[in-house]
Amino acid sequence: MTTDPAAGNPESPVEYALAGGEPQRVGWFRFYFADERWEWSPQVERMHGYEPGTAHPTTELVLSHKHPEDYGQVAATLLEIRRTSGAFSTRHRIIDVAGAVRHVVVVGDQLFDDAGAIIGTHGFYVDVSPTITQVREDAVTEVVAEIAEARGVIEQAKGMLMLIYRINADAAFELLKWRSQETNTKLRLLAEQLAIDFLELDYTETLPSRAVLDRLLLTTHQRVSREV
Repeated sequence: MTTDPAAGNPESPVEYALAGGEPQRVGWFRFYFADERWEWSPQVERMHGYEPGTAHPTTELVLSHKHPEDYGQVAATLLEIRRTSGAFSTRHRIIDVAGAVRHVVVVGDQLFDDAGAIIGTHGFYVDVSPTITQVREDAVTEVVAEIAEARGVIEQAKGMLMLIYRINADAAFELLKWRSQETNTKLRLLAEQLAIDFLELDYTETLPSRAVLDRLLLTTHQRVSREV
């Protein structure tokens, strides 16, 4: 079943303070195989330099924004996705309409129709370009104690994402809070479940395949207990 991402907000002052408002460095995409139709969230449009609602992405447009040194890698990944219909992740550079270079991590998984047939891929972009960290203090003072209690598990989940996707702490936090808001799941609960999911994986000296880790991240919210 194809489902629009839920634009949910954190449910408590703590969640809002931790999430820091609407994330701008993470956004979703969909790619339908049959007609090579793309859909971008407003955040992904902005990453490419477009005002929300003005971009009409096609495969040609998507590839035109790839950095020349990364074009071959992305084009090959796209061909492999069409061939295998599998999950994927890639880290590369894009060039926006103003000529600025952005570093992005893109993760995708299988997109199904109502009959269970694979019709495309969907997932998210994370802009991991170096930026000045924005410190948000709104609504924090009255919930400092509660935030401190929740921060430990969030830091644990961040560390796991930093290792898996080779991103910095800021980008890992942006990814966590975006998943929280897209799935209308409390940030602390999402981080707790993600840590549980990763720690329950069966591995010894090497991590499981990236596809396994990508799928866990994209589906963690489905295993969160909503009654907590």
